[in-house]
Amino acid sequence: MRVDADTACDVVCLGESMVAFRPTRPGPLADVPSFDRGIGGAESNVACAMAAAGRRVRWVSRVGADGFGDHLVAGIAAAGVDVSAVTRDAGRPTGVYFRTAGERSAQGAGGSGGSGVTGTGHEVAYYRAGSAASAMAPGTVDTAALDAARVLHLTGITAALSPGCLALLRALTEPRAGRPLVSFDVNYRAGLWESAADEVLLGLARRADIVFVGDDEAMALWGAADPAAVRALLPEPGVLVVKQGAAGAAAFADRPERPRPQTPDGLELPSLAEQSPLERTAHVPAPTVDVVAAVGAGDAFAAGFLDATLRELPLATRLRHGHLWAAATLTDPGD
Repeated sequence: MRVDADTACDVVCLGESMVAFRPTRPGPLADVPSFDRGIGGAESNVACAMAAAGRRVRWVSRVGADGFGDHLVAGIAAAGVDVSAVTRDAGRPTGVYFRTAGERSAQGAGGSGGSGVTGTGHEVAYYRAGSAASAMAPGTVDTAALDAARVLHLTGITAALSPGCLALLRALTEPRAGRPLVSFDVNYRAGLWESAADEVLLGLARRADIVFVGDDEAMALWGAADPAAVRALLPEPGVLVVKQGAAGAAAFADRPERPRPQTPDGLELPSLAEQSPLERTAHVPAPTVDVVAAVGAGDAFAAGFLDATLRELPLATRLRHGHLWAAATLTDPGD
């Protein structure tokens, strides 16, 4: 892939998306007679949200050579996202899942090929084992498509899909010349992990420049009871955001984001290095909204925060943007 002004973008998001089936009426999955089809995927959610805000965004993944893969690629492209680096796998299917309304908790069940009920009673049934995206590994993606961005956004979900996917994330977070600013959302889903996730996700987060983690995730993974404890565990990232649900979110930027060379389009990467110490920590309460469904709100928060980061806004304003984008998602039943 040739990297120039035409192929460079603001953000590249890498990860699996699946066809999502939402029930047409309330009730347990066993009793729902029909479903509406949509698109679900943490990374493509971020990509679509940022594209809607006018950002140049690319989604990188693998899908099956099937109708569900066609639906994903067409739907995400229709949102304004560049899908030119998405590859097809003729031997593996596109993943799908069924869910009731509501978000999965960090402790919720629902593995790569199974189903489960979360701590809040919401059901999620995944059919993603052996999916096309789970075959991602070093050498299977176009690194030029990833490097031609100001920010590379990844999540811990990808790391759980297969050993190859974990190896890919480790390669992408390896410090190297020309690496984009790496954004990493821990996005812990206990049911996806066949082995302990605590050290794996901690290691990936420590190599990122911007990290998002929920306080429930941090407690489940590392026993960190408050944002300060999370920062003590993760001193390396230039920016750490700890989401606290209805209580808001805290952010730490007492270490500047790592310097990066200019991107191919000549844009400089944002930095908090010039801000005063008082502006390097912030806590912003979450707005009050009437929640329709919480699915995708964390992805919208990350998108809003990253958009404000690219605009070099103050830390508290970045959190405020994250909250506002999440609030908009909370009022919609889709991702």
